[in-house]
Amino acid sequence: MAIAFTFPGQGSQTVGMGKDLADNFTAAKAVFDEVDDALGEKLSKTVWEGPGDALTLTQNAQPALMTTSMAVMAVLKAEHGIGVEAASHVAGHSLGEYTALAAAEALTLTNAAKLLRHRGEAMQRAVPVGMGTMAALLGANEEQAADLCLLGGAHGPCEIANDNAPGQVVISGARAAIEAAVAAAKDHGIKKAVILPVSAPFHCSMMSPAAIEMEEALADVAIRTPIVPVVTNIAAVPTINPQTIRRQLVEQVTGRVHWRQSIAWMANNGVDMFVEPGSGRVLTLLVRRIAADAKYVALNSVESIAEFAQTFNAADQK
Repeated sequence: MAIAFTFPGQGSQTVGMGKDLADNFTAAKAVFDEVDDALGEKLSKTVWEGPGDALTLTQNAQPALMTTSMAVMAVLKAEHGIGVEAASHVAGHSLGEYTALAAAEALTLTNAAKLLRHRGEAMQRAVPVGMGTMAALLGANEEQAADLCLLGGAHGPCEIANDNAPGQVVISGARAAIEAAVAAAKDHGIKKAVILPVSAPFHCSMMSPAAIEMEEALADVAIRTPIVPVVTNIAAVPTINPQTIRRQLVEQVTGRVHWRQSIAWMANNGVDMFVEPGSGRVLTLLVRRIAADAKYVALNSVESIAEFAQTFNAADQK
C-alpha cells in the first residue's frame, strides 16, 4: 500500500477539534502545548471552547488546523508506530502545505505555527474587509472558470484561486468582480455559483502585500530538506529542495492551488491511498472525485486513527 498524507486548509475548522486526542494522548497534548508556547497565548482554548467566530478568524484558523493535524500525526507515531516516512508523498491544501512541511520535518512545529499566524494576519491586512471575496463554481471546469473571470475582470481583479476537483473551481478577487461572475455563471454553462463566507480574496493578485510580508518572514526561517517529498500547490509535482519550497510558499499566497493536478499526479505515480489527518474530510471528498480508483480515509478521531493503523499494519505485514 502506497500512501500519501494530505493536510486540510481553511474551512475545515470546527470548535472542539483535536480535544479528544489531547485528552487521551500525551503526544497530542504536547503538540497543542508547544503551539500555545510558540504563539504566547492559549490558542488551544479557542480551538476547544470557541467561540466559533474567533476560531474562524484567519489568523486563528490557520495555526489551529495545522496543530490539529500535527496532533493526529503525533498520535499515529506514538501509539501505532506509523510516522510520516510511511508515506511516499505529502501535500497540503493552501495553509495545509505548511502542515505537510512540518510533518515532513522541513519546518519545526514552532516555526510553522508562527508563520501561519503571520500569514493569516498578513492576508487579512492585505485587503480591507468587504472589498474582496471568493466564489465556488460547481460543475465548472478550468476553461469555463477562466471565461467567467474575463467577464468579471471588467469590474476588478477576478482570478481562479483553486482548481479543487473535476466540477469544483474557486475564483477570487474584488467583490464587484466576483458578484458579476456569479451572476453570469449559468449563462456560461456552470451549474451553480456560490459566494463563500470568507474574510478576504485568497490566492489572487489582491494578496500581493501579503506575499511581500511572507517573503520577508520566510527569509528568516530555516527550511530543511523534507524527509518525504512534498507535492506543492503551485507546481503540482514533488520537491525536496528547500529553496524551491521557500519560493513556492511565497508564490502560493497569490497563486493558484492546483489541488486536482496534485492528487492526479500522486495517483498516477503509485499512490493508492490518500490519508487526511486533521479536522473534517473535505480533502477526502475531493479525492473521491479526482482519483476514483484510490482508497481514502480521514483521520479525525481516536477511533479513525486506530482503525487506519490496524488496516495499515495488517497490509504492511502481507
